[in-house]
Amino acid sequence: MTAQRRPSSANGGEPRRVVLVDGGPALIDGPVDLVTAEGEVLHCDRFRVALCLCRRSSIYPLCDTSHRRRHRPTRTDET
Repeated sequence: MTAQRRPSSANGGEPRRVVLVDGGPALIDGPVDLVTAEGEVLHCDRFRVALCLCRRSSIYPLCDTSHRRRHRPTRTDET
């Protein structure tokens, strides 16, 4: 068996781990700096940062668990 070399992240360390939660946020191992579309830099020094994917969060781009209050319609809900 041969060892595979994983590419390092832009800062020279291990790559960041991103976990996509079905129906929920994207979880990123922190700390991390987020750059918004307006160019604002959000420094998040937590060990895990939740990014909103549903755009319902009042603190977007960070998740405030608003996705839990509503659910996305499924094919069975639409009929």
